Amino acid sequence: MRDFIKMHGLGNDFVIVDRRHGAQALGLEERRLMANRRWGIGCDQLLVLETPELEGADVFMRIFNPDGSEAEACGNGTRCVAALVMDEMGRDAIGVETVAGLLLANRAQDGLVTIDMGPAGLDWQTIPLAREMDTAALELDVAGYTTPVAVNMGNPHVIFVVDDADAVPLETVGPQIENDPLFPERTNVEFISKKADGGLRMRVWERSAGITQACGSGACASLVAAVRRGLIDGRRAPITLDGGDLILEWRESDGHVLMTGPVSMAFHGVWQS
Repeated sequence: MRDFIKMHGLGNDFVIVDRRHGAQALGLEERRLMANRRWGIGCDQLLVLETPELEGADVFMRIFNPDGSEAEACGNGTRCVAALVMDEMGRDAIGVETVAGLLLANRAQDGLVTIDMGPAGLDWQTIPLAREMDTAALELDVAGYTTPVAVNMGNPHVIFVVDDADAVPLETVGPQIENDPLFPERTNVEFISKKADGGLRMRVWERSAGITQACGSGACASLVAAVRRGLIDGRRAPITLDGGDLILEWRESDGHVLMTGPVSMAFHGVWQS
C-alpha cells in the first residue's frame, strides 16, 4: 500500500508519491499502472519525492511518464511539489532538485507559484538533434509545418509558429514530430500563435503522454521561441494553454526562464497494488 496525492497545474495532472522516509521504490509496471487512466489512478506524470543531495535543495523530485520512462523536467509538476513542500516547511521559497539540476521556487501573489526553470538550451547538441543545424529555424517539414524552433528546458522541445494553433491537427502531427529521426531522444511538440491581446496561444503534444491540458516546460520553451522569432514585444508574456494561463519571462540578465501559475490539490488516496 502507498499513500499518494493527486494534484494538477492547469489540468496537467500528477500523482505524487513520497519516498523521503524510506518507502520501497516503484517498479516499471507499477509506475505504468498507477499512471493508467483506466486501470490505475491516472496522470500525465508520476512524481516521486526523494531525499535531496544538492546544496540548496529541500526535496528531490523524480519524474516518470505514463509509459514508465523517466523524464528530465516538468514545470507544472515542479510548481505542485514546491507548493506542497513550502506548506510542509512553512516557507515561501525552496529548492527542488531534479535530474536536470536545481530549480528554485517561491510563492507569488494570489496563491500562484513561480519556478526559475533555469537557462534555455539553444545549442543543437543540447536539444539534442541528430545533426548540426540552426535551432531558430530547423530544417524540418512535417505535413506542411516547417522550420520550427528547438529549445531545451531540461527536456527537448520543438515549437512551430503558426497563424492559428487551435486549427492544428495535433493528434495526427504530434506523434509524427515526436518520433522524427531528427530527435534522437524524441521531443515534446508545441504549436504557438499570437493572440490579439499580445499574448500567446499554445497547444502541446507531450513526449510519451500525448495531448495534455498544459505543459510548463513547453510554455517556457514557447516563450523563448516567440522571442527568438520576434513574435512578441519584450521577453515576458502570458501564454494560454488548454487548461488556463501561465505567465512567462525569459530573463535577459542570465537567460533563465521564470514561470508563474496556479496549483490545485485534487485528493489524497491510498494505492493498493
